[in-house]
Amino acid sequence: MLDTTEQSDPAPPRDEPRPLRDEPRGCLFALSQPPLMIFLAVIGCLLLMASLHDLLLL
Repeated sequence: MLDTTEQSDPAPPRDEPRPLRDEPRGCLFALSQPPLMIFLAVIGCLLLMASLHDLLLL
């Protein structure tokens, strides 16, 4: 059985924190926002209702 009572050397402290990467977020991140999805759903429903109205009633 392994003897785990000995402590290993602690990791050396980092002098400065890792810089954050400034990656641009893509379209999928924007589409995952709930207010945008609600807005797009409302616009889509309005367009669908208008197209059905034109096709079936006029």
